Amino acid sequence: MARSVYIASLGQGGGKSTIALGLAELLSRQVERIGVFRPLVGGTEEDPILALLRDRYRIDTPAEDLYGTTYAEASALVADGQREELIARIVERYRTVERGCPAVVVVGSDFDDAAESRTGGLSRELAFNARLATEFGSVVVPVVDGFGQEPEAIAAAARGAYHDLEDLGATVLAVIANRVPGAMPLPELPVPAYAIPEVPTVSAPTVAEVAAALGARLLAGDRAALDRDVLDFVVGAAHVPTLLDHLTDGALVITPGDRADLLVAAAAAHVAGQVSVAGLVLTLAEQPDPRVMRLVERLRTGLAVLSVPGDSYHTVAASSRIEGRPSVANPRKVEAALGAFEAAVDTPELARRLRVTRSVRVTPLMFEYDLIDRARAARRRLVLPEGTDERILRATEILLRRRVADLTLLGDPGEIRRKARELGVEINQAELVDPATSPWRETFAAEYTRLRAHRGATLDLAQDVVVNSNYFGTMMVHQGHADGMVSGATHTTAATIRPAFEIIRTVPGLSVASSVFFMLLADRVLVYGDCAVNPDPDATQLADIALSSAETAARFGVEPRLAMLSYSTGASGAGADVEKVAAATALVRARRPDLLVEGPIQYDAAIDPTVAATKLPGSTVAGRATVFVFPDLNTGNNTYKAVQRSAGAVAVGPVMQGLRRPVNDLSRGATVKDIVNTVAITAIQAAAGPEPEGRVVP
Repeated sequence: MARSVYIASLGQGGGKSTIALGLAELLSRQVERIGVFRPLVGGTEEDPILALLRDRYRIDTPAEDLYGTTYAEASALVADGQREELIARIVERYRTVERGCPAVVVVGSDFDDAAESRTGGLSRELAFNARLATEFGSVVVPVVDGFGQEPEAIAAAARGAYHDLEDLGATVLAVIANRVPGAMPLPELPVPAYAIPEVPTVSAPTVAEVAAALGARLLAGDRAALDRDVLDFVVGAAHVPTLLDHLTDGALVITPGDRADLLVAAAAAHVAGQVSVAGLVLTLAEQPDPRVMRLVERLRTGLAVLSVPGDSYHTVAASSRIEGRPSVANPRKVEAALGAFEAAVDTPELARRLRVTRSVRVTPLMFEYDLIDRARAARRRLVLPEGTDERILRATEILLRRRVADLTLLGDPGEIRRKARELGVEINQAELVDPATSPWRETFAAEYTRLRAHRGATLDLAQDVVVNSNYFGTMMVHQGHADGMVSGATHTTAATIRPAFEIIRTVPGLSVASSVFFMLLADRVLVYGDCAVNPDPDATQLADIALSSAETAARFGVEPRLAMLSYSTGASGAGADVEKVAAATALVRARRPDLLVEGPIQYDAAIDPTVAATKLPGSTVAGRATVFVFPDLNTGNNTYKAVQRSAGAVAVGPVMQGLRRPVNDLSRGATVKDIVNTVAITAIQAAAGPEPEGRVVP
């Protein structure tokens, strides 16, 4: 069983950040805590790959403890004839990291001439990395850089990497060729070989990175404008028609600051949707006329306008040398890199070959990353009614890149595309539907009239109702055009779930639909229900909430041990509220005798083993509950928010349960990450249920 995986690159760079992210993501779904390590780093500043992995995977080990030594120190040791001392020092520091983690990702040293000179004659850095991997007990993943290479050369390098490492005594887990020119086969080897195509978004610099490298001054634009990817450079020196012919998507337009015509033309072409440029750089320190800048700002381009002192030639030369990489400051690149890795690599097979023992406990990090994995394994189509919201668009890009779900965005397609261009996000794979003009409108109106006829619904009324994005999205789910819906970024909870109650309705046999929050604490995942829907459930409804919550918990990897909460534990108190909880507990036991359930029970007795030993000794739930069922909405809503704010817990939800098809609500303060998690949860719920009537399965 491998405790660590060692990434060894062949050639400078090679995109080790992408491979490190992919392997760390894979391991983080299996173990409670991963470690990261680099044998050699450039200097005293934190290594960028280590910084990225520490931040994303919540590694609390100090940065100075995550590497062996610096290139300068290694050079001095080798020059002094102490090569074995160098190896011993690195191994000792690695063991310190390994002792605290069940799995470690090791990112090997950079293979280039400069590295060889710095280390004073490590003539074969591949051999150096192979030696360290053997000393660490690591399996090795050699990475071949395919950028700008012919397929034949890439295949030969992959074959050579495997055999060289085997000859050096290393155990090769898999061979990866990164940044290859499109889909290509790799040679048959005794281990898996994967080719990851070049993804411009991963390696392209952002406007912010170009601005920093050039020492540019920002004349216009915000943070979103600076996050845009620079995929090309276009020098504006000719007339407007010539510039328009040469503009490309993602191009950074570089032109003298006194060429107002080209500045306005590029901005107008971007706004018109003719092309989506990355930004504008004005050279020679020439400032455009204020009237021109006012016009550009009124066009609402969403583009950054930069000013630099140099001329266009030297600006282009300097810009073209800048290469982007996934980093803490650019989560878009991180998600794009992970999407590329997961699309090209058979991660289940790689996980099997790693044979890391999976933790029996579900940690918050494992829970979050497992959501993505499970949703991708049973990909479903979901509808997002708030198609023009910035957070929805940013989440859409991530979800599509990670292949979490197929998505339909509701709204005016022209407005959605315009907003996406402003934000610099790529949503080309999303389906865009305008409820007002959709051919489904008539069918949906007729169906809504049928469903609500008992409430006096007419066809004329229904025509207006189904244009509402939440009603339209719910009808898509009901009619089989989507498997689930996520809304609430700009709508209230009532506006999101009311259509579901009217159209989709509850599962037969359940008296109520309800909700849970997944509470991601530092060391565990708890389930709280109901904290969002039912104000004051009776005993039968409370039992249904408990049973639904137990089923939801189990579906997402949390072993259900139900605590039916009250202000009384056991028979210590009396009153109508206590009797309601006691009756609900009895109903749960009668309907599901296999479930572990305790109630009435106070929160402290449910979660704290010491208190439980005093108040309910011998209970199978007290002190170790995982599902907390609150007696009413007032208690539940306040408790989840108190734990969220006081304990620093991440609250994922509310997750609706008990509906025949999944519809989930977002908080209006939801972050992009919240949206991604909720969509993944909804996709998993959809995959667990029956196919919608009328759905065509590919």
